[in-house]
Amino acid sequence: MPTLADQFGILKSMASNPQILRARPSVLWFLMQYMGKFKTTAVDGNYVIHSHLPPLNSPAYRRFINEHLLPATSGPSHAQVGLTNLCPQGCGYCYNRKRSGTVMTTETIEVVIADLKRLGVFWLGFTGGEPLLNRDIVRITERASADCTVKLFTTGCTLTPELAADLRRAGMFYVSVSLDHWEEEKHDRSRNYEGAYRTALAALDIFRNAGMHVSVSAVLSRETIRNNETERLVDFLAGLGVHEAWLSEMKPSTPDGWKEEYVITDNDRLTLVRLQDRLNREGRITVNYLGHFEGREHFGCTCGDKMVYVDAFGEVGPCVFVPLSHGNVMREPLATIYERMRSVARASDGCFINRNYGLIRDRFQGTLPLPGQVSREIAEQAAFGPPARFFRLHNPS
Repeated sequence: MPTLADQFGILKSMASNPQILRARPSVLWFLMQYMGKFKTTAVDGNYVIHSHLPPLNSPAYRRFINEHLLPATSGPSHAQVGLTNLCPQGCGYCYNRKRSGTVMTTETIEVVIADLKRLGVFWLGFTGGEPLLNRDIVRITERASADCTVKLFTTGCTLTPELAADLRRAGMFYVSVSLDHWEEEKHDRSRNYEGAYRTALAALDIFRNAGMHVSVSAVLSRETIRNNETERLVDFLAGLGVHEAWLSEMKPSTPDGWKEEYVITDNDRLTLVRLQDRLNREGRITVNYLGHFEGREHFGCTCGDKMVYVDAFGEVGPCVFVPLSHGNVMREPLATIYERMRSVARASDGCFINRNYGLIRDRFQGTLPLPGQVSREIAEQAAFGPPARFFRLHNPS
């Protein structure tokens, strides 16, 4: 329960953006209903709905309102950048498997981030590999964070209290540590790394002590969902004292996952949507399931349009889960690549890769991501649904 001071801070942050009232009434009503499904959390002076949106009192949130909510901005809002492809762990479901090339230099990464922000990005995820293995991560964070929310996705490997403090001072606020199971042996086995579980638990404590908003990234198998084990996992995470459970199902992003028996159905997704809404009403921990955010009921899937992924080798794709490339930032400008990708992307009512992994599987020839012309052909053949509710209200024409 927020304190009186926190409640005042929330109201003050909302009042500092009165321009939001210029949005369509139907959009405002939608946002009120959506945000009402979450408990606002106060962390180190920041007021958080969940970590896929900037804190309510941040410059990044103001950019969300001014650049995306009020106008119908054509650029991306969210992006992820691979800071390295190196990782000591070996997850079978890792979306970066089968990728290779020349890694981006720090200078190239900084240009990419500046270009993404110029296009409209206000939320930026650092991923990998294990992004903490990039020795310039503090410098990169400092350059990115002035008016953009930065979120780190990490296993916790190589983290120290000193590095966490440096990242916090550089402007990083959201961190998400990978932890897939409450049993040590099962988590270590899924990560093919002895000590993964203890590394994750230690990282949670270190980040929390550094004053960050701490979540756990958990990848759910179809069996976990259907055996009703998700709530047990969330209960375990709540007991660890983390702020948020960031949940996603295993995605069919690489050859090992290109099997129908691994891919969830819409009934599985709705099971998690209902569970999230119930657990958030109970209020022990914020539950933030990706399929809730990107479902037809809310914002849908906007990969290649509002979401962009630049991997550690500079390949530009629609999303971390979609192994398609529309160009490389070391060969042509990001803005050029983005416009080419966006020309074949459409906001849809559900996850692109869950629907269309078969098209990628059929064109796969040993390496990922698939090259530009093939990626364009797949995007042109892909199945898209109608826009989700938010975009129907925001862009009714």
